[in-house]
Amino acid sequence: MSHYQLIVIGAGPGGYEAALRAAKLGLKTAVVEKREAGGTCLNRGCIPTKTLLHSSQVYHDAKCGARIGVHTADITANIEEIFAYKREVSQKLSGGIESLFKSAKIDLLRGTALITAPGVVRVTDAMGNASDYTCDDIIIATGSVPARPPIPGLELAMTSDELLEGCDHLYRSIVIIGGGVIGIEFATFYADLGCEVTVIEGMDRLLPNMDKELGQNLALILKKQGVKVFTNAMVQRVEQASEDIAVHFTCKEKEECVAGEAVLCAIGRRPYCDGLFADGVSIEMNRRSIAVNERYETSIPHIYAIGDVSSKIQLAHVATAQGIACVELLCGKENHTAMSVVPSCIYCRPEIAVVGMTEAEAKDAGIAVKVGKHVMFDNAKTVISDPGRCFMKFVANAETHELLGAQLMCEHSSDMIGGVSQALANHMSAESFQLAMRPHPSFEEAMTAALEDLCEKLG
Repeated sequence: MSHYQLIVIGAGPGGYEAALRAAKLGLKTAVVEKREAGGTCLNRGCIPTKTLLHSSQVYHDAKCGARIGVHTADITANIEEIFAYKREVSQKLSGGIESLFKSAKIDLLRGTALITAPGVVRVTDAMGNASDYTCDDIIIATGSVPARPPIPGLELAMTSDELLEGCDHLYRSIVIIGGGVIGIEFATFYADLGCEVTVIEGMDRLLPNMDKELGQNLALILKKQGVKVFTNAMVQRVEQASEDIAVHFTCKEKEECVAGEAVLCAIGRRPYCDGLFADGVSIEMNRRSIAVNERYETSIPHIYAIGDVSSKIQLAHVATAQGIACVELLCGKENHTAMSVVPSCIYCRPEIAVVGMTEAEAKDAGIAVKVGKHVMFDNAKTVISDPGRCFMKFVANAETHELLGAQLMCEHSSDMIGGVSQALANHMSAESFQLAMRPHPSFEEAMTAALEDLCEKLG
């Protein structure tokens, strides 16, 4: 029976980064993964969706080129080739992770993991062959899977995992249940390709967990792109209707129905630890997620959990940060990542990127705030690209002037939010962050305008 100092269950962003850090710190390490290296993010999540969105953006820009003097003819979108490129990108990155494992002398154990006792992991391969491995510590990084609520007929709808497997033709119409991050990105993809898209969201706005203005502005932009948007809409049932699938819902106390060739259920994800623990191995749960303390320790000594399976925030970079921190802590080292500062991005058009508190969240916490904002109608790069109404918003403590949060809705905001996150992590004031000179022309120079507005209000 092979013995390791650390076994990591799951080779997603949290798992593989934890393993690499452990190997760097000298631990004999193994990773158990039943599917592809890279996990959901790389194979069925953020990387595939961004690859698809890149393809649809190129197609959209080509179709709309006449407005800027670029005339194209016979432009087509081949959905099979688009998904083939998506698979090519994922496979390349997955292979890269496996190469890193080999270089770091990390054993990749292919199969399904079962924790039979503290320090004992049974791995069953695709042929049904089982092998037991012992270890000093276990890190659970099994991630999450799409959630399916108990709505009659919802089995007719696809999950994001299923949709990303690809299909042999472009849907002429699709109904998306859920106006969160996943739903909005797929809505953007299919709308770009000319598909008839309908989004149904149960809350009062799109992106209900973000700043109110972001969701409201996004709805206006999507509608201009031809997307039908229903909010305050509760799905009652899904049923087959001739060649299409019908989604029945109530909206403003009125019965509604929309049909599409396909239906996507995109209402979030749930932690995945099904079948992970053998009978007799009992671990404390926090509803569906594994309960952990501030050191990522579970209720069983020497078993840790990181990422979607235990975290309230289901983001790849959060899992990565937690994986590295967990390994460093169990090796007696100090981690320096500011875990309270978590940027989040949505790759629609224009992009959305946020970090820290919204104005409403700060007020709910009893913090007096001032808000600075700049609508980017005068920003040259925004006028050139013409993605719709764009803006930047900053929130600061009214007394201390410390930056508390930011909401960016503009092109390339995902590439700018890291700098704002650094400002929040270092407790910078609005005045200090304003000091930086930003290039012209750029999207980023709108930051200076928003900060100027904020500093004037702070006095």
